[in-house]
Parts: sequence; structure tokens; C-alpha cells
Amino acid sequence: MMNPGRCGDGEEDDMEKYAVQVLVLAHAYQVPWLKRACEGAIGARLTADSAVDVLQLAALCDAPRLHLRCTRLLAKEFAAVERTEAWRFLQENDPWQELQVLQGLHEADMRRRKWRRKRAEQRVYVELSEAMDCLDHICTEGCTEVGPAGRAPAPAPCARYATTCRGLQLLIRHFSQCHRKSCARCQRMWQLLRLHSALCDRPDSCNTPLCKRFKQKEQEKAAVKAGDDGDKWGLLVKKVKAARVFSSLANRKQMSSTSQC
Repeated sequence: MMNPGRCGDGEEDDMEKYAVQVLVLAHAYQVPWLKRACEGAIGARLTADSAVDVLQLAALCDAPRLHLRCTRLLAKEFAAVERTEAWRFLQENDPWQELQVLQGLHEADMRRRKWRRKRAEQRVYVELSEAMDCLDHICTEGCTEVGPAGRAPAPAPCARYATTCRGLQLLIRHFSQCHRKSCARCQRMWQLLRLHSALCDRPDSCNTPLCKRFKQKEQEKAAVKAGDDGDKWGLLVKKVKAARVFSSLANRKQMSSTSQC
């Protein structure tokens, strides 16, 4: 008889050979440690051919870890599972179980898509946060080609020159020279200036163009309770503000760890 404290090579071989039968007994007699060991042994040998049968076994024996491994394998190799005899048998004899499996796969796919969408949105907020930092840097200190009025820009590029700052400088130069009424690049610059104004807490002394003007307009809109567009804009401002805070904390932590080393 196996025990949780000791398991020899022979017992491991027996576990792999009789894992299914032992899992049923461990579930019936409520032996948690043995049940977990069986789940691990069965899950380690899980294939597309056995996934459907093991999934049903996991449901009958209340084995959530094994059920999760089966679900992940089904989602990853569903095309191979569909060609197995076990899946065809399930379709013909247990359509309710088939429906549950398909619903589970659909929900897992929706969760993955939602997670990817959130990750993409978070990247956008981080990029906007970096753009705001670069805009402050350009309008206050200047960088290589663009700087505040009456002051030469710094000749040496900043740390974000290759990723964000250079593109923003090109956009500013285009914005200052473009005279078209409907220009997508100019519209993007207007939005960046508006976003900066919404995040800026010193509009009276800010060197960024139109900061105070945009701030006054936003205050007027808030006074008359802007509609859905204003709500969406406010949400964007909150997200970018949160991204700036997290980015600042991450930079401080990195600098602290570097100084300690």
C-alpha cells in the first residue's frame, strides 16, 4: 500500500499503470493525497486520443486539476481531438456532454480574446503615457531638433529618443508647418495636446502649447455635463494617468534595485 511520505520506483510504475482505477477508488474512499497523485499521473500521459475519456473521468471523480488539463489540451489540439473515435462516440451518444465541451472551449476562447484585448489597450495607455512624458520633456528642455521658444534644444538625445521622442518631434514639426484643414497627423497632435492638458496640474506655468486653453475648455464642458464623448475622454484620461503612476513606480523600483547593486 502506498503512503504519502514514501513512493519507490515500483510504486511509481504501478501508479502509471493503474492510475485510472486508483483514481476511482481514491475518490470513492476520499483519499485526497492519493487522488492528487493519480491526477498528476494521468495528466502526465494525456494525449488527444485520451482527452475525451479522461475529461469524462475527471467529471465523474470530481478531479478539477485533471479536468483543467483536459480542457487546455482540448483547446490546444481540438482539431486532432475531433478526429478521434472517442469524440465521434461522444457526438453520437452524449450530445449534452458535447455541448458542454464546446461551450467550455468557447468561453475559454472568449477569455483569451478579452485578455489579449486588455493587454493591447494597456500597451496603448503606456505608449500615451510615454508620449506625455516626452511632450513635457520637449516643451520644457528640448531634445535634438525641437525645443521651447527662445531656447536651443539639448543636442544629446534622451533615453526615449529612439522609441517615442523622435516620432513626437517629427509630428510637432509637421504640425507647425501643415496648413491642411483635414490632416490625420495634425488631428493626432491636437489629441495629444488635449490629453496633456487634461493631465497637467500646472497649466498657468506650463510651456506646452495650448495647455491652458484646453484646460479652460474642459472645465467649461464639465460645467455643462458633457455627453458620452466626454465620458469616454474622461475614462481615457484616467487610464493614461494610472499608466503614468505605474510606470513611475516601476522606474523608481528599477532605479532603487540598480543603486543597491
